[in-house]
Amino acid sequence: MRSILAVLSVLAVATGVLSGCASYQSDEVHPVPADRLLGYQQPGKDSVKVDVTRDVGYIGGGCYVALTIDHEIAARIGKGEAASFHVPAGKHVVGIIGDKDGDGLCSKAMLRRELLVPLEPGGNNAFRIVSDNRTGFDIKPAVE
Repeated sequence: MRSILAVLSVLAVATGVLSGCASYQSDEVHPVPADRLLGYQQPGKDSVKVDVTRDVGYIGGGCYVALTIDHEIAARIGKGEAASFHVPAGKHVVGIIGDKDGDGLCSKAMLRRELLVPLEPGGNNAFRIVSDNRTGFDIKPAVE
């Protein structure tokens, strides 16, 4: 009985420690520097504004994540950074991939997460890049 309680205690502590590795929204978000904004920066006649924020956290904290729009790299985003893009209204593929221009292991990341989303004027065109120790990086619609 004691060994069962000991094992349960260890599992409870380990679960609590590992769950602390998930990313979270920061109160201090910084803009992505202009040299890492690679596309969709000019407003067009029928464009909608798309906002993307990357959470802060331990997982991948030293690496940039490449944001893609319709499979083209639009930005290299670091933890706690945000950027806005101007995209023609309609359905688009918004995603993240490993940053091939990153240093060391960062450039070797096998990452591809994509969403087919309708980007419409007045719609929820905001996204979060999140990470946790079980699923890695992901991109999700931001909750307003």
